[in-house]
Amino acid sequence: MKSDIEIARSTVMKRITDIAAGIGIPEEKLEPYGHYMAKIPVELIDDEKAAKSNLILVTAITATKAGIGKTTASIGLALGLSGIGKKAVAALREPSLGPCFGLKGGAAGGGYAQVLPMDKINLHFTGDFHAVTSVHNMIAALLDNYLYQHQSEGFALKEIVWKRVLDVNDRSLRNIVTGLGPRTNGIPQESGFDITPASEIMAILCLAKDLDDVKRRIGNITLGYTFDDKPFTVNDLGVAGAMAALMTDAIKPNLVQTTGQTPAIVHGGPFANIAHGCNSIIATKEAMTFGDYVITEAGFGADLGAEKFFNIKCRKSGLCPKLTVLVATLQGLKMHGDVPLEKIKEPDAEGIRKGFANLDRHISNIRGFDQTVLVCFNRFATDTPEEIALVEEHCRNLGVYFAVNDAYARGADGAMELAEKVVKIISEDPSGPLTLTYPDNAGVEEKICAVAKDIYKAGSVSFNALSRKKIALIEKLGYGSYPVCIAKTQYSFSQDPKLYGAPEGFDFGIRDIVINTGAEMIVAIAGDIIRMPGLPKVPQAMHIDIVDGQIDGLS
Repeated sequence: MKSDIEIARSTVMKRITDIAAGIGIPEEKLEPYGHYMAKIPVELIDDEKAAKSNLILVTAITATKAGIGKTTASIGLALGLSGIGKKAVAALREPSLGPCFGLKGGAAGGGYAQVLPMDKINLHFTGDFHAVTSVHNMIAALLDNYLYQHQSEGFALKEIVWKRVLDVNDRSLRNIVTGLGPRTNGIPQESGFDITPASEIMAILCLAKDLDDVKRRIGNITLGYTFDDKPFTVNDLGVAGAMAALMTDAIKPNLVQTTGQTPAIVHGGPFANIAHGCNSIIATKEAMTFGDYVITEAGFGADLGAEKFFNIKCRKSGLCPKLTVLVATLQGLKMHGDVPLEKIKEPDAEGIRKGFANLDRHISNIRGFDQTVLVCFNRFATDTPEEIALVEEHCRNLGVYFAVNDAYARGADGAMELAEKVVKIISEDPSGPLTLTYPDNAGVEEKICAVAKDIYKAGSVSFNALSRKKIALIEKLGYGSYPVCIAKTQYSFSQDPKLYGAPEGFDFGIRDIVINTGAEMIVAIAGDIIRMPGLPKVPQAMHIDIVDGQIDGLS
């Protein structure tokens, strides 16, 4: 089979004006970026039309290092729905350069289920990530300047909590010292970098309703604390308007197309292991305005992305999916069934049976939100019919819907069964109103414990002295109503990335709390999770090249 980039390159694309016209967006409303990408204005959102759309969430079992193919399944479902005559729009996240040049090599789907032009989407796209990075680092520079310019007046902060960001995996930047050298270079202080998807600006982009809301939220960002424990914010710097001005293009979602010329709106890109893991509310509502069926995804496994989609995104936006699709693979099930990683492509019925515990935990959790569940089996070339039948039988015994997705190899034709089943389920057995994990008025510690015990099945939750101090500060300052966003490994329900399957009864340790007063959520950091990833021994950057003027090596 051809590589992803070869398939993308050989696919005939429609002009973006034609893609827009197909769902009712007039040409004069587009801001084209070349022939095949365009930004669309926020003002096109129609809440009445959006309320009539069928929103479908795609999530997955706990990921392997190679992922589970959630984005490929999301795009495949959009292809399949279009193939059976439905007006479908995909609403997806933008890829980060960190994973593209680190582990994955690309994050725009795969095979014959991709969003196009995949090379541009995987790389700089329309500059949204650069805008987020620039705003975040501009605030850091303005804060440093404010401290430098006002030091003679006796002004100082007891603690600075605003770091810098870069959309690159760079472990050397996790902890740095700034301001070294002559006094004119600024005030020496410790700082560090997170990756851009972990930026609070990224979270704001994805949770805001419009540009005015972006400005309000940026102004409320806490940068540090005075010596009497009062928050020092962007509003105190007086630059919220200037920062919002840098977001005027980034706030607009990006319209592209799939390998089957189905429209896709791609916007925002927070990771689910260190942030809330969902595309923007604006993009989802844009898609729902113009599509009868809208397929969106939430990052990594359902314990991370789906939990945050429900408890954060849906809580804040009023969105409610008609169906949740849970993506599973044989390789993922085998990994969670204690099959050695080097053997997960080999037939192993017992390994699959043991791995069902992970699948079952995710199904139970999603049902706990009152969601109807469809298990989407992502087919790989090495899968055998007997093994697939084993998974289907298990789902049947659980009373869970099941469908095979073969869009990677066959495009829309490989997702027809999935699409027809999705339409039937939404018609006959749609999800009910969401039941969230905790109420707004619960305490911060209570919210964290609810997620850890109800979703992860932890036996206990421990808080170190630093996290308890931060929780007390949150309650004192009146931020206790914010939802919690737990940052933890994506490879396990626990905080131990090597604890596969469906562990329970473990202690879940919180080592720090980040207060996002602009994004209006509390980030609880668990275990050894790091908000600035490092590169692997052989990064994907070694395989990416320009050959005869064309980008090669993205996959």
